[in-house]
Amino acid sequence: MANENPSVAAFFDRRTFSIQYVVSDPATAKCAIIDPVLDFDEKSGATATSNADLILDFIGGEGLEVEWILDTHPHADHFSAARYLKGRTGAPTAIGEKVVEVQKLWKEIYNWPDFPADGSQWDRLFAENDTFAVGGIPARVLFSPGHTLASVTYLIGDAAFVHDTLFMPDSGTARADFPGGSASRLYRSIMQILALPDATRIFVGHDYQPGGRAPRWESTVAEQKAANTHIANVSSEAEYVKLREERDRTLPMPRLILHALQVNMNGGRLPEPERNGCRYLKFPIGALGNGAWE
Repeated sequence: MANENPSVAAFFDRRTFSIQYVVSDPATAKCAIIDPVLDFDEKSGATATSNADLILDFIGGEGLEVEWILDTHPHADHFSAARYLKGRTGAPTAIGEKVVEVQKLWKEIYNWPDFPADGSQWDRLFAENDTFAVGGIPARVLFSPGHTLASVTYLIGDAAFVHDTLFMPDSGTARADFPGGSASRLYRSIMQILALPDATRIFVGHDYQPGGRAPRWESTVAEQKAANTHIANVSSEAEYVKLREERDRTLPMPRLILHALQVNMNGGRLPEPERNGCRYLKFPIGALGNGAWE
């Protein structure tokens, strides 16, 4: 029987509170990169590859071979480094097939009628319950909508990479008020994840360090069921939806959402340079309504 306990290395980006992962099979030295960050400074417009290069240095130092570059969804708070890492490693990129629904929604927001909303920016689009492997470790894709239309969970051996569906138990769950989001669908996605065996390791995509504690990113299904602040004391979907929607109304939009979606729905590709050699992001004014202000 194949070893179903992958090694997991986490890389915390303090600027975006994001956690990136290298998931590897010790028996074969094959690995997958999950949710890598391309550095972006919105004040200067500068990009850098410090996070991605740190991951590449780790992979090189451990003698690993990259089989997959995986995104759980098109992120709203950081740029994806998937395109850069594909260029450096040659590994295929993948995301859930519902990304095409996100593309269709956001191409209208950005007024890009010619944008190819067909998922062709990735090498593979995963459907619900699709299987693959990291080395000899079996992996499965769970469709986990709610935070976005396209969110997926990667279940690799005994490790579930849930990104913005669950946070650490003291932080609760993800918001559901982005375009295409749904608190009801998010609750059902969470229940599907929490139906996994209690010992399943849960790896989250963000940690906002409540109370100033050190960053954390790993729990278990059992710990989430017992202590998640948005789940443990909720008795129904309706109760969760009320809690989630009331909280979402108090939250400002992520500071990079309008910057990031146009890059991430394009597989991590920056806009093409214009005639003067510069790249330009498109910024729709008022596209997300009048949400909470910081």
